[in-house]
Amino acid sequence: MLGRTEFFAVALAAIIALMIVAFAVVAGASTPARSQGETAGEPACSEWTDGCIVCARTPQGLACSTPGIACVRKAPRCLKP
Repeated sequence: MLGRTEFFAVALAAIIALMIVAFAVVAGASTPARSQGETAGEPACSEWTDGCIVCARTPQGLACSTPGIACVRKAPRCLKP
């Protein structure tokens, strides 16, 4: 049987694990496929941003940066035609 201290330690570990999973889900919401779809109106644009991530078309495919923690998305704009 767990003592009071051990119970709180296990509960805290479970809460931290759930927070990490929730953060991973939120961070994974910004995928390159979504960013590519947002620029469908500008097929000639080779690099663009939405204020959170920067995406570029490369010979290997689409490459996007990772969004920051305090990211506020805006309308996508072309950086390099």
